[in-house]
Amino acid sequence: MELGPWWTGLGLPGLFLAAFVAATVLPFSSEAVLAAMALGPWSGFALWAAASLGNWLGGMSSYGLGRLGDIERLARWTGADPAKAAEMRERVRPYGPWAALLCWLPVVGDPIAIALGLLRVSPWTTAVLMFIGKALRYALVLAAVRGLWGP
Repeated sequence: MELGPWWTGLGLPGLFLAAFVAATVLPFSSEAVLAAMALGPWSGFALWAAASLGNWLGGMSSYGLGRLGDIERLARWTGADPAKAAEMRERVRPYGPWAALLCWLPVVGDPIAIALGLLRVSPWTTAVLMFIGKALRYALVLAAVRGLWGP
């Protein structure tokens, strides 16, 4: 079974689901699904919205998993100094949300989202910057396949 026809059969909800799964620690390429679907009848905006929202919500779920963690306890468990871990969290906090722009990156994007949650970086700022990064990536994929919004 080919990737494209199977996912295109699910339509926009399938693209949303593929993008969500791709933003978790599970390995998956939502860009391939989006590119295959970009050759179909859907509007570019609908494809962009489904992929961007699904991937953003998946990334925010990884952020939420990180928020469930406790950096001081994790530091003690790994043998690190809990005071240094707390100090690192305070140093990263003002700059941390900007890392959310990189949550779209393969391999390192999911750990970045989890780390942002673990470090208790502002959820609102993280959410906005994460959406911007992920949405820009999907706009570029669509532009590469059929022009930005295409036919």
